Amino acid sequence: MSYEKISYTIAMPESSNSRPRRRNQTPIDTNYGHLQPQALDIEKVVLGALMIDKDAFTVVSEIIRPETFYEPRNQKIFKAVQTLNLAEKPVDIMTVTEELKKEGTLEEVGGPGYIVELSSQVASSAHIEYHARILQQKFLARQLIQFASMIETDAFDETVDVDDLMQKAEGKLFEISQTNMTQDFQQIDAIVKQAHDVLMQAANSKGLTGVPSGYHELDRITAGWQPSDLVIIAGRPAMGKTSFALSIAKNIAVDLRQPVAFFSLEMNSVQLVNRIISNVCSISGTKILRGDLTADEWERFDKNIQKLSGAPLFVDDTPGLSIFELRTKARRLVREHDVKIIMIDYLQLMNANGMRFNSRQEEVSTISRSLKGLAKELNIPILALSQLNRTVEQREGPDGKVPQLSDLRESGAIEQDADMVLFVHRPEYYHIYEDANGNDMHGMAKIIIAKHRKGATADVTLRFRGEFTRFANPDDEDFTQLPADDGDNPFSGGEIIGSRMNDGPLPSLSSDSDTPPF
Repeated sequence: MSYEKISYTIAMPESSNSRPRRRNQTPIDTNYGHLQPQALDIEKVVLGALMIDKDAFTVVSEIIRPETFYEPRNQKIFKAVQTLNLAEKPVDIMTVTEELKKEGTLEEVGGPGYIVELSSQVASSAHIEYHARILQQKFLARQLIQFASMIETDAFDETVDVDDLMQKAEGKLFEISQTNMTQDFQQIDAIVKQAHDVLMQAANSKGLTGVPSGYHELDRITAGWQPSDLVIIAGRPAMGKTSFALSIAKNIAVDLRQPVAFFSLEMNSVQLVNRIISNVCSISGTKILRGDLTADEWERFDKNIQKLSGAPLFVDDTPGLSIFELRTKARRLVREHDVKIIMIDYLQLMNANGMRFNSRQEEVSTISRSLKGLAKELNIPILALSQLNRTVEQREGPDGKVPQLSDLRESGAIEQDADMVLFVHRPEYYHIYEDANGNDMHGMAKIIIAKHRKGATADVTLRFRGEFTRFANPDDEDFTQLPADDGDNPFSGGEIIGSRMNDGPLPSLSSDSDTPPF
């Protein structure tokens, strides 16, 4: 084998004083080496204006913070101005100098001479808000550069899991956006017009101003699920929380044909749709699972399954869904499909990956606060299922079994953020067959409105058939005429399919049902 000699020709630069670039050497990219976004002259102008106008701080206090300034000594000076304002002390050259001297940082910032220089560079504070917003934009740009650099470094690290990096990136970006989010005020005229439009809508729709639930008494009290509301639906195991949520979704999407998004964190989409089929077709969920249908049930199936065709119900079964993923998907659903309501099953299975917390309670607090913020941003109601702790099982007597707000897990955060808290309660599960008024509670459920920011608290009674995953109005004739499942009382709770929501010991089952609760 012969080898051919290869010659390299190196092009010399035009300037004879320049060194030739070595072969295969990467040329220097002059696009790198940028200075960090900054506006030092404007920083000085803002600080000067703060020391000549006693009202200037109130204008910029919600726009900038000490870390907004790029120059470290300007950060210290602004912090001194901030301290004086919070203490309701006058702010001028002398007081700022004294405050810096007290903090031991006067010489670090350049001494009294630098303070005098700042105040001498500005004649008035007329444009301080505009200047402050420039500094805020520069600060945000620096944060994004730091964020991008961190993600780039981790992306090159082959030991870092890409999925974890995605969660971390979403969490950090969310943190930056929340920190820099501002809301401008509105003059009342526009808001009065909105309130008038809502009033006219209520008058023209028999009191409904939100998304109807499909339950007459519940809608009478709530006027429908209201825009921007966070609604928590909670209950102990076997009460039928998921059945109630799916019944609402079915009423809205199938019967009323209004778009609904259902995020299921504990069961896959096929399991979820099987429960909806059970609801719509009035066929036991167990029989659908086994494919063991009678001739009459096949007839009901063929007759009613068409109702689901084209129904605007959007199902997402992403396990371990993070609040950041939810925000992205929810925005797209509202934008592309005009979704009117979002439902989440259930809150405690969500996470806020990418952010650091000292406890799970802090994380749940962030999740519930973010859900409320998302509801306001999209201007639609969000319904989230939640667990209750076991305190209710330890209380004695019929009244002791009724859920309370204090029974909510991480109740401090969830209760505070929620506009409405509903409890699903079935007295017959605890062998209680009559309510305080002597009404028969066999096959009945109480929807307890325990918190309602926009109206009264109350109890709503509904009929319940667990084997059909269905709640219905008490006067629903079709519901009362449904056949019993395998000879059971047609008004009994029926079967409840197992669910991950019910981890740990469950309350004892009633005599009317011997199947696992969910």
